[in-house]
Amino acid sequence: MVYVTRKTHFNAAHRLHNPNKSDEWNQKTFGDCNHVNWHGHNYVLEVTVAGEPDVDTGYVIDLGRLKKIIQDNVISKCDHRNLNLDVDFLKDINPTSENLVKAFYNELKNDIEKACVEGGKLVSVKLFETERNIAEYRVSI
Repeated sequence: MVYVTRKTHFNAAHRLHNPNKSDEWNQKTFGDCNHVNWHGHNYVLEVTVAGEPDVDTGYVIDLGRLKKIIQDNVISKCDHRNLNLDVDFLKDINPTSENLVKAFYNELKNDIEKACVEGGKLVSVKLFETERNIAEYRVSI
């Protein structure tokens, strides 16, 4: 099995907030990440695809196609946006890194797997909120 990863980045603002809880609960739970006027990150996104390389091309997926799929499905919708307010597929999702990687996986899965060689699969979406804070959504092959 060969694993191919594309790394990209985007900048976005968000606020961690549970509207079903009190302001006091949100402040205590999320601290500075609950700031009423938002805060931002320079996110790094890694998307990993796995499969057996095609005998004719040697590809699991054409990296140019993978780049375009990530750009069209995630980056163009999230870059320089407010993740709470501006991104349709994140509506009603508290934009923690954990929730973001699951949402990004769901946005990418169908298009990536159509572009892969037969049997190729999206196996991981990893999001670096900072150098030290990383969330990954990974599926088994």
